Amino acid sequence: MSILSQKLKNSPHQPGCYLFKNRPGKIIYIGKAKDLKKRVSSYFRKNLEYKTQKLSEEIFDVDFFVTDSEVEALLLEAKLIKENQPKYNLELKGGVRYAYIKITSEQFPRLETVRLFKRQDKIFGPFAIADNRKSLISLANELFKLRTSKERVVKIAQRYRIRCSVPPFIRLTTPEEYQKDVEKAALLLAGKMDHLISSLQAEMRQYSGQNNFELAKLRRDQIKALVQLSEKQKIERRKNYDQDVINFLISLNKFVVQLFNINKGVVSGRKEFRFPLAKVNADPSVALADFISQYYYSNEIPQEIIIPQKVKNQKALGVYLTKLAGRKTELTVPQKGDKVLLLGLVKKNLVSALKRGDSALAELQDKLSLPAFPSVIECFDVSNLGANQIVGSMVYFKDGRPDKNNYRRFKIKWPAYVPTASGLRRVNNAQKQQQSDFDAMHEIVYRRYARLVTEKTALPNLVLIDGGKPQLSAARQALKQLGLQIPLAALAKKQEELYLPGRSFSLRLNRTSGALKLVQRIRDEAHRFAIGYHRLLRSKDAI
Repeated sequence: MSILSQKLKNSPHQPGCYLFKNRPGKIIYIGKAKDLKKRVSSYFRKNLEYKTQKLSEEIFDVDFFVTDSEVEALLLEAKLIKENQPKYNLELKGGVRYAYIKITSEQFPRLETVRLFKRQDKIFGPFAIADNRKSLISLANELFKLRTSKERVVKIAQRYRIRCSVPPFIRLTTPEEYQKDVEKAALLLAGKMDHLISSLQAEMRQYSGQNNFELAKLRRDQIKALVQLSEKQKIERRKNYDQDVINFLISLNKFVVQLFNINKGVVSGRKEFRFPLAKVNADPSVALADFISQYYYSNEIPQEIIIPQKVKNQKALGVYLTKLAGRKTELTVPQKGDKVLLLGLVKKNLVSALKRGDSALAELQDKLSLPAFPSVIECFDVSNLGANQIVGSMVYFKDGRPDKNNYRRFKIKWPAYVPTASGLRRVNNAQKQQQSDFDAMHEIVYRRYARLVTEKTALPNLVLIDGGKPQLSAARQALKQLGLQIPLAALAKKQEELYLPGRSFSLRLNRTSGALKLVQRIRDEAHRFAIGYHRLLRSKDAI
């Protein structure tokens, strides 16, 4: 819970999808919501059902996809589940077939859920979650007054006749008119909202001109419902090739890029990159071109890359990407249509991600009086299960997110002998145990930054230590020996209080503080990484 509190606090009151992850970072559940903040927070209440409680206990992190409408989130959810197959989305386990929505071939067709179908059947999907399929069917039935019962039409009409009424699906229409409504429902299920709304508007004008005000009013209400839902579907597009959508923002002296992978019309992944403005070209068109050329040198290149603006030497960059891919690759700057909407979706997610992450970092900078924004934080932990089994770990967080490529592990290498007045004397186990409280932390901090100094590599904005005053003192001495002045803090577990160099009293942040939740998350990750290394070494010793 404490790890998630900051993200929960800053989660958006917007529709979209949420992806729960366990401690190793694996997606374990994907859901959709009309209000992401309310829905995600509901998993951490008291008195949960057994299955929900079991899921809640495994949640370590959460990511969000923000969308424009609940229905768009519903369709995106199905695609993300199909792509990732999380273990708690039970319908995808055990070889269960995906479900589809089928339009039956009767005189007055119905919408029904099927798992098996023939080639000639008119189907839509797949839809992985039962409630999602039902919601779409219910929406289509309500908007277009479709038949919902499996009973024969004659029997339904007889039953309504007894009540002196007419079934809603034949009240205003002939079979031919009804078929037109079925076709409109098909457009809804396929996500072709622009086409559907245009068709309804034309019919509304036609009926109004014929003084058929009842049907004109029906079409008006349908249009209003569709516009309110904002179902200009950007997710469920039918493409037979792969695309990447790239957008960027400049925020707090950072150049932030977000990239959506779209695999044959399905959003299959999202990546985010943050660069200090000082390290990128001041011209965004050049900075974006540099990013594209460097990223695709070592990553898969799709057939189309959608970008928000023209970049420097765009034609030459397109030729470069085509040669790298071995096939035609297009750099597209759309002016209208669904590609513009996709760029807007990426931008919306960028803004949402920055709001969630930067607020905690800004608070941390303020509370610790840091001279620079803490974009890079390195955290150290020592795992000690005996004098001869001591290891260290360092985790690397960039803009509030773990960067596992920069994690480091340490075997403690302190000497077996120490100098005395009478010469070298072997260190016994008791002395090693005393060393472990202080010297192990000193050693790993010293080794880390001695290497960075030698390699002339950039230093972090903050060094965080898992421990109290002794560990803080050890790290401070190591940095002093190297002539370095890196901001330093230690987080003690019992009272969750921060110790800072030169202060006699600890700093206690509010339990709801985003800054506290962030450093707790970083500290816990360093501890997890150290324990994992310890177990690995013990298992090797046991062989």
